[in-house]
Order: sequence, then structure tokens, then C-alpha cells
Amino acid sequence: MQVIESTYVVNLRDYPEGLPAKERMAAETRYARALEKQLGGPEQVAAALDTMQSLEESPPEVVSPGDLTLLKAWGKASVAARQAGFRDLGEGEGAYFEVRLV
Repeated sequence: MQVIESTYVVNLRDYPEGLPAKERMAAETRYARALEKQLGGPEQVAAALDTMQSLEESPPEVVSPGDLTLLKAWGKASVAARQAGFRDLGEGEGAYFEVRLV
């Protein structure tokens, strides 16, 4: 078994009950890999997430052009990751993937 160290975790939330753990983990892995592919790797995902969290607490006037570029990249990456994550599962109404730093 390959162990992957990461500075962030992905969890599938609010998916209808009865989803086998193996399928849940596969969906979370697909989501994480898609984020990493879009953003450049696990370190970049963690750095982007850290920046995104900082921006949530910042007044709008301190948002830089680089921050806006990151916001756009994160949005694009999130859409691709969501599509990858739900592939083979189907959409669960209200379900979402939570990404957080560890």
C-alpha cells in the first residue's frame, strides 16, 4: 500500500448514506488528484487553500491582482475536481467535497 503524505485532506460530505468506504475514498482521491493536476501539486493546493482562507478574512481593498488570479484558478480547479470526484458516483443532492489544511 502506498502512503501519501499531504498537508491537506479532502472529505466527501452529505452524500446519501450507504456509500461503501472504498467508493468514498476513491471519490476523495479523484477529487484531490484533480485539484493537484489543475494547481500544480499538493504543495500548491495547500498554499492556495491557505491563501483562500486568508482572503475570506481580508477586506476587499487588500486583494491583489495575484489573489484574483488565484481565485480564478481555484474556481476552475474546484469545478474540475468536483466533476472528477463525482464521476462513477452520480450527484448526491447537497453533497460536497470539503478541503482543509491539516
